[in-house]
Amino acid sequence: MNLPTDPFFAGPGLDRADPLRARPGEIEALKSHPAARALAWDNGAPKLEPDGRLTWLPLAGDEPLFLGFDQGEPRFSTLPDGTVPITASAHFALLGQLRADEAPIFAAALSLANWHRRHGHCSVCGALTQPNRGGWSRQCPSCGAEHYPRSDPVVIMLAEHGGRLLLGRQPQYPPGRYSALAGFVEPGETIEAAVARELKEEAGIDVINVRYIASQPWPFPSSLMIGAIADADGAQLVIDREELDDARWFTRDEVVAALSGGGNPAFLPPPRAAIARTLLERWADGLK
Repeated sequence: MNLPTDPFFAGPGLDRADPLRARPGEIEALKSHPAARALAWDNGAPKLEPDGRLTWLPLAGDEPLFLGFDQGEPRFSTLPDGTVPITASAHFALLGQLRADEAPIFAAALSLANWHRRHGHCSVCGALTQPNRGGWSRQCPSCGAEHYPRSDPVVIMLAEHGGRLLLGRQPQYPPGRYSALAGFVEPGETIEAAVARELKEEAGIDVINVRYIASQPWPFPSSLMIGAIADADGAQLVIDREELDDARWFTRDEVVAALSGGGNPAFLPPPRAAIARTLLERWADGLK
């Protein structure tokens, strides 16, 4: 089987150099490294060069975030201006330009910046907190609590029945787009249970044999998308119209045609930056 490449935003990214985060003096000294650079921001997102690479500038001296090393060269970032995290729908054109090998750095920097935007106050006592550990935590000077960035787990799944694939569309999708169903994992819930619950809630189907496929960071604002596939025990759908505009079953030929982009496809597939695209590509390639 010739499987496609890793999901967008996946990959090694920078060497995050975790041991240095407990040594602020060494991180500060790295700012004097001749190859040290700071990530540039534009409209709340990492700025791109015309070729899709991230833009790195000489340090200005006020970069609280230590992102790590790029082949031994230190990389830092400011906390970008703005209080509202950017959304994926508003920046899909930007993601279309972003190089795949730069995407993991983009995701890490944006997720970290979004977390700092949303966690300026201590959740224990309410006092203002300050970046700590090179920007990978925030320290409360009042009660001493330390707060760390979080990733919210989201299941995103395909359901298969009789050789056909279930896809749905949300109200905000462009006309004709269908994608994998998704939802947040709730407290006290396994990935398998979340897949089964979401498919039952949104499409009214019962599933068994949930299998993991792949995962992807999603920095809008900071999720971990957990891709899975399950077998449905029937094809009858009961669609939650508050969550979905529509859901339907598609044949493998219809999925392959939609992914190829030619002719008159049955639906518009998700963009390359979404893990749903990877899930569809792998299913079309014969993944069981």
